[in-house]
Amino acid sequence: MKMKARATFICCLVLFLATECSHHRPKIHIKNGDKPQSPERNPKTGRIQEKCHGSCSSPSNCSQPCGKHFHGEVGFTCDQKKWQKSTETCTSLSLDTLFQSYGEVANHILNTTAISNWAFIPDVNASSDLLQSVNMFAGQLRIHNESENIVDELFIQTKGFHISRNTSEKSLNFSMHLNNTTEDILGMIEIPQQELRKLPPNASQAISIAFPTLGAILKEAHLKNVSLSRPVNGLVLSVVLPESLKEILLTFEKINKSRTARAQCVGWHFTQRRWDEKVCETTLDIMSKVKCRCNYTNALMSFSILMSPRLVTDKVLDYITCIGLSISILSLILCLIIEVTVWSRVVVTEISYMRHVCIVNIAVSLLTANVWFIVGSIFNRKDQDYNWCVAVTFFSHFFYLCLFFWMLFKALLIVYGILVIFRRMMKSRMMAIGFAIGYGCPLVIAVTTVAVTEPEKGYVRQEACWLNWDNTKALFAFVIPALVIVAVNLIVVLVVAFNTQRPSIGSSKSQDVAIIIRISKNVAILTPLLGLTWGFGIATLIEGTSLIFHIIFALLNAFQGFFILLFGTIMDHKIRDALKMRMSSLKGKSRVAENASLSPTNGSKLMNR
Repeated sequence: MKMKARATFICCLVLFLATECSHHRPKIHIKNGDKPQSPERNPKTGRIQEKCHGSCSSPSNCSQPCGKHFHGEVGFTCDQKKWQKSTETCTSLSLDTLFQSYGEVANHILNTTAISNWAFIPDVNASSDLLQSVNMFAGQLRIHNESENIVDELFIQTKGFHISRNTSEKSLNFSMHLNNTTEDILGMIEIPQQELRKLPPNASQAISIAFPTLGAILKEAHLKNVSLSRPVNGLVLSVVLPESLKEILLTFEKINKSRTARAQCVGWHFTQRRWDEKVCETTLDIMSKVKCRCNYTNALMSFSILMSPRLVTDKVLDYITCIGLSISILSLILCLIIEVTVWSRVVVTEISYMRHVCIVNIAVSLLTANVWFIVGSIFNRKDQDYNWCVAVTFFSHFFYLCLFFWMLFKALLIVYGILVIFRRMMKSRMMAIGFAIGYGCPLVIAVTTVAVTEPEKGYVRQEACWLNWDNTKALFAFVIPALVIVAVNLIVVLVVAFNTQRPSIGSSKSQDVAIIIRISKNVAILTPLLGLTWGFGIATLIEGTSLIFHIIFALLNAFQGFFILLFGTIMDHKIRDALKMRMSSLKGKSRVAENASLSPTNGSKLMNR
């Protein structure tokens, strides 16, 4: 109870000081003929000037500074051609001195050792009131020099400087220490030059306050739609600017520098008592710092960054991905083994040859992409070297694109088969076209994406070694080609379904037509599966997406290798027949060898030995 009473007393004291010091003293009205009371009239104090200089004509008023060693001013009103004192704000303490004393008290109650005391304060709005009072009090200060450090405490710092429309871009830097960190947490406030041009001709000032611990005690109200906590992950920075300025730039160093600590720039809304994410835009989000562009108003003077709850870290997804990738890799290896086993029996025509070339390269591309995916997931679990993360992302991007472009070549193979052009084309030329489409096009896209986005460090995501989405939308370099290929392949399948029913295709082409139909069935099954996989992948990027979308995407993505084995190899009756014949041939050879070893000739030889 003593701790509770002390915390309540300290909080009330700070709020009282803020309220008292942020307003002028009440006006003192003196009737004509009344004698001013001592000590104001005592000339020895030097507190009040007796009158204004110049002639007095009603109605008019003037003000004079207080005497020596006093701060404030005295107001006079002309009454019956005589100057009569009407108001007086003289004090022996300057506003700067009061604010420094106020800062010492605020520093005490914001100390990390005193933060736990805030839990005993019954008013949940006390922390917001404290922040608002600091800002209002700071708005009454006057900067005397070019720049000043007004308050320099451990848990509250206040700085200010003069600004004008002719000055270049201005910035204020803060460096503050937290007990649970070994290094200082940095913060910076910048006023863009285009904003400074909005200032009036006369000089103005900007004042900023930084708090390293206040974010831990600010309590949000009316959060019915927010189910997860949103802890502050940086300094709370307040700024007091002229009303004509509407936009500021802020840089926050993250307290939690984990790669999964996504950031969300926010401003504190005093009237609604909550963090407002709509007033700020995140322009940069890397592992150590965040840059924000925020709108400034009288109701939004304080800003910070929150740890966004966007990432889904459910263990179910980890299990699905781990099991699915294992099955996928084993399936792809089995697919390649089957292709090698039946190769000589299934590549009887140019079309069938290229069809199996496509299957092999699709399996190789996805198998290699899965390996890079595993490497990337290992990097995600520790603080990896950035260049390695770029390399992992590049190869993952490249080989996933190869998977889709070999699927595209499969569709083109169907089109050429219908037009019967393969009889005029050499096998080497078809191979050259296939590899140019299957590997050349992905290489151009992957290299171009790196060249365009990497100079601004916008190639990879912050929480994973994969293409960036939030800042540069580099993920479009994969999504757009993949979905376009899915659409093209589906159109080709529909064309094949229509053309293979026409009687113009004669019996002389029946072998190629049967192969084309088998290819079409394979494309018709795999293309929607691939399209659905990355369709759900795009859905998971939308904030607030249900966990079920993440689970479906993880399932489809992890089992792609199994789908290729099942629908591309096992369900093809020609491959099954060739595999049976191969097995029968191997059994026949083993029986012949066994019979040969048991023949009389061999037996006599063994006896002679």
